Amino acid sequence: MHPRKKLIAGNWKMNKTNGDAVALVKDIVTEAGKVTEVEIVIAPPFTALESAAKALEGSNVKLAAQNMHHEASGAFTGEVSAPMLRALFATHVILGHSERRTYFQESDAFINQKVLAALKNQLKPILCVGETLAEREAGSTLKVVQTQLEAGLEGVSKEQAPSVVVAYEPVWAIGTGKVATTDQAQEVHAFIRGLLVKLFGEAIAQKVRILYGGSMKPANAPELLAQKDIDGGLIGGASLEARSFVELIKAAEAAK
Repeated sequence: MHPRKKLIAGNWKMNKTNGDAVALVKDIVTEAGKVTEVEIVIAPPFTALESAAKALEGSNVKLAAQNMHHEASGAFTGEVSAPMLRALFATHVILGHSERRTYFQESDAFINQKVLAALKNQLKPILCVGETLAEREAGSTLKVVQTQLEAGLEGVSKEQAPSVVVAYEPVWAIGTGKVATTDQAQEVHAFIRGLLVKLFGEAIAQKVRILYGGSMKPANAPELLAQKDIDGGLIGGASLEARSFVELIKAAEAAK
């Protein structure tokens, strides 16, 4: 039996107005709200979090934010804090997404502050790591992933580590239609697992879920989810439509 429960997380990015979000949540809850074999998380934009939380009530679907600031409050115009997210019953938060790193110049050290703040506030961070096309072509994939992962987890204790979810997102495979081969994805996932063993020991490393975040779709999900170290998916485009998202949840249910 697989020791780790599969996790399918939908990152809606900057999509869906409040009304659209509620409609999508209701469709997902109708189709998959009673699923227990797979952990399901959705991450609407900030403006839809409260309404989504209400629409999720009574279901097994959990709520995530797409980002947060590491301070609890203060003069940070446009930002949102961990206590604010907790007050909306969010359980997870996506941190260090490649789009945050690329467009908003978020550094590993800044992302690490957010990871520590999330854990302090009982939020489970989904820490994203991954290389660009140039980095992959230069042969530095593992070096980049190692740097991002180790810096992102700096100061995380062995007790806290199982609450962290790692998402490997080859940046060159996001929204480009390019997908890492199953072997390429598993190779990096296994490498990340090895790094977690070095940081936290074998027993804890085996508890941490590592998601694949490079254009997972219903067509390629079964093969990816069958891999030893791929524990689910951080889903972008395919999470914006209930049918494709539910198909991914079913693929995770079927994967052993």
